[in-house]
Formats: sequence, structure tokens, C-alpha cells
Amino acid sequence: MRHKFLFTLAAAVPLLLQAGSTVLAQTGGGDFTTMRLLLQDGFEIKAAAPNGAQYVVFMQKDNSAYACEFVTVTNSRCRAIYRENE
Repeated sequence: MRHKFLFTLAAAVPLLLQAGSTVLAQTGGGDFTTMRLLLQDGFEIKAAAPNGAQYVVFMQKDNSAYACEFVTVTNSRCRAIYRENE
């Protein structure tokens, strides 16, 4: 199951990049976190790609994944794209 999830995440990267920053542009009541907190929680960076002046970074731990708008570790915003508990 984990290999299938990684393949799905890898296949999603180009599609998410085409969407640009709209991937994380949702406002109002969103559950955002930072890369720093995700790294402290054991998440690993699985992919990154430039998106204008920032990067889109995909992080994974077990079967949970986040997409992050990344400028610096202290200036990032991440949102779950899949959580194992959902």
C-alpha cells in the first residue's frame, strides 16, 4: 500500500504544479501547519518543485501527506492532502 501511495503522490506532482499556488490558496478556517512542525513530527520531504519565487514541497509520514508553500522553513504553509486517519 505504501508503494502505491508514493506512486500516486509522484503522479500528482505535475498536476498540482499546473494548478500553481491555488493548491494552498484556500482561505477561511483551513487547517494549516508549517514545515518546521511537520519535520519535528517526523515527516520527510518526498518531492519539491519551483513555483515562481517559492517552492511547492510534498511531505510524507506513513500514509499521511502534506503539500507546502515554501519560502523558508520559518515562512511556510502546509495543508494536508491526505491523512491516514481520514
